[in-house]
Amino acid sequence: MQEMRGTTILAVKDDKGVSVAGDGQVTLGQAIAIKHGARKVRRLYRDRIVCGFAGSTADAFTLFEKFEAKLEEFGGNLVRASVELAKDWRSDKYLRRLEAMLLVADAENILMLSGTGDVIEPDDGVAAIGSGGAYAMSAARALRRHTDLSAEDIVRKSMAIAAEICVYTNDHIIFETVTRNS
Repeated sequence: MQEMRGTTILAVKDDKGVSVAGDGQVTLGQAIAIKHGARKVRRLYRDRIVCGFAGSTADAFTLFEKFEAKLEEFGGNLVRASVELAKDWRSDKYLRRLEAMLLVADAENILMLSGTGDVIEPDDGVAAIGSGGAYAMSAARALRRHTDLSAEDIVRKSMAIAAEICVYTNDHIIFETVTRNS
């Protein structure tokens, strides 16, 4: 069985909230364009949480379900649900074998979750995962430091830049923004 890959998920936080985007490309072995419009970013928990994944699609959907259950259990508390999922993911024999990463966000937090028990909050409000993550994150950091663009505009422009230079990123991008209640 050939490995499916090819994902770019990016999140940027500003004083208005968090914007998350994911491209739609799925690759299989050397074939770049097996699917153009996969939806790798989804809203969860009453549309207050945005979650994106990189890695095996089936594994990611398993993690989405587990994460949603944790969000329900902990009343939508993103940090607590993330920590509890990471603990289960690391310790459960079945979950430990899942090959995916999650990037999760609410209006105030961005977290990266992995099967090794990592729950990482970026220092600068910019996070990315997947094959094209480094390209998108580099563009987002540069735009954030040298412009006054909103998080949503930074995400849009950064994903476009990543799609121009990374063969594993396309321009079929899903955007989701979670805003803070003022």
